[in-house]
Amino acid sequence: MGPMTDAAKILTTAEVMGLAPVIPVLTIESLADAIPLAKALTAGGLRAIEVTLRTPCALDAIRAIAAEVPDAVVGAGTVLNAAHYEQALGAGARFIVSPGLTDGVLAAAAGSPVPLLAGTATASDVMRGLEAGLTHFKFFPAETSGGAAAIKALGGPFGEVRFCPTGGISLKTAPHYLALPNVLCVGGGWVAPADLVKAGDWGMITDLALEAARLVR
Repeated sequence: MGPMTDAAKILTTAEVMGLAPVIPVLTIESLADAIPLAKALTAGGLRAIEVTLRTPCALDAIRAIAAEVPDAVVGAGTVLNAAHYEQALGAGARFIVSPGLTDGVLAAAAGSPVPLLAGTATASDVMRGLEAGLTHFKFFPAETSGGAAAIKALGGPFGEVRFCPTGGISLKTAPHYLALPNVLCVGGGWVAPADLVKAGDWGMITDLALEAARLVR
């Protein structure tokens, strides 16, 4: 799919997860960084970008990226409740990421065409998501919840489920996850380290993105 062909299309969770092996997880401290950071990441082939709602400028950053970086598919992370969900949609988020599963988030997702990548860490979480009609999940926090071995084990009872593990993953450990048949991509912040963002070293961030985009799934 070309970079512009889905500019206005509503993607499924699976399609978002299939855009690249890595979804950058960004905590944007300064609104001025949003557009150049998104451009640097998409130039490196990482089109799905998660902006976490952890800073005062997060919603404005999503709004700016959605308006000014057409190659990016920008999503909102750290969505904890229905209010966050609505705020993220209003800012132009094209997918929603939550660290866990709650009735409020599931209800908001049920009423919206924008896909939800809901967080799971246990078999019970996955079962709850399946009951709500979800089949693609975030696995969080990945490294402290059993890592690749845990996701491999979940593949037994949940053969059709696919995961995006996030939390503590690095370029070195990402291949262990991506080698699993039930992992479509990983989430990680290593492609946009805070020191490079602060320095405005967008060229180095593009290099890190290129390296991540070449990871084999």
